[in-house]
Amino acid sequence: MKIVQGIKKPNESFIIKDAVALKEPLVLVFGNRYMLESNQIYDEVNTLFPDGHIVFGTTSGEIIDDNVLDGCVVLTAIEFEKSSILVKRSNVADFHNEDKKLGERLIAEFPKENLKHLFVISEGSTVNGSALIEGLENMENTSFGLSGGLCGDDDRFERTLASYNENPKEGEIVAIGFYGDTLEITSSNYGGWTSFGPERIITKSKGNLLYELDGKPALDLYKTYLGEKADELPKSALLYPLSVKATEDSDPLVRTILNIDEVENTMTLAGDVPEGSRVQLMMSSVDDIANGASYAAELAMGGRKNSPELALLISCVGRKLVMDQRTEEEIEEVKAVVGDNTVISGFYSYGEMAPFSGQDSCKLHNQTMTLTLFSE
Repeated sequence: MKIVQGIKKPNESFIIKDAVALKEPLVLVFGNRYMLESNQIYDEVNTLFPDGHIVFGTTSGEIIDDNVLDGCVVLTAIEFEKSSILVKRSNVADFHNEDKKLGERLIAEFPKENLKHLFVISEGSTVNGSALIEGLENMENTSFGLSGGLCGDDDRFERTLASYNENPKEGEIVAIGFYGDTLEITSSNYGGWTSFGPERIITKSKGNLLYELDGKPALDLYKTYLGEKADELPKSALLYPLSVKATEDSDPLVRTILNIDEVENTMTLAGDVPEGSRVQLMMSSVDDIANGASYAAELAMGGRKNSPELALLISCVGRKLVMDQRTEEEIEEVKAVVGDNTVISGFYSYGEMAPFSGQDSCKLHNQTMTLTLFSE
């Protein structure tokens, strides 16, 4: 595996570190939405890697090595020497918000034989990540890993962009399939958030749209808890996500709010919030988040046969808001576990995709650090 990385700052060209020639590389380009709106961004990257498979995604912060950047673009180009990749894309507009069907159509484009892992870069503004995952996992007689994340737009929640081999645009979902017997790919996630306050029951919801808690308008209740911070919704919701437990035996999932509808008094969350689920508010601290990142890295490293050569990190924008000027500490914690020889890239997101530890089925998470580790 050969890896080249670069950084582009506003009004500057890419600065490529340790540039070497790569053959048909996978080129991951994560960046600030305003910078990826440039009509020249694809041509600029394509000039650097004319035979590359170029995947773009907007962010709420860019990760490269143990640094967290804002308002920049980070590039990671990977040549797999013994393995192969296949990239496919689709758009939510073509499926009329039927995200499960989109996932089913997308996974059907990937040959089943030797598919080791699917890494997904999804638009993050409107997609129901739970439904998308359910569709992507609808592939019979095949076992493959699934991880990835929802693109971000800092804390603006205006629009997110992604693309494959073209300028980034709205509504895109890009899936990267990894094939090869020599590939070792592991993924994990962990949060570090603590529940508090009364437990309530979801009495009315549809998919990722939340109407009522305990028979009362959910948005009104949430605003009551937020107090003065309610005026800053949906940004302020990142500091107080919801713990959602669908059944007594299920692992709780963390959900953050993507949008609110003042007229309908509803909240749109990044993933499903089933009726009958028990929910609580959550909060965290800088130390809890840093420790959570370290534990996520330990889970990803557990049972690996080989040291990872590449680590793709997707962490939630809510964690970044809590960490503030200490954000890089959670990346440093990850690096301390995966090792100095592992190339690190990634971004801050509106949602993370990974299975719970010890499970095969992928879930949509919020407020977690998610790692996907690669070696050949």
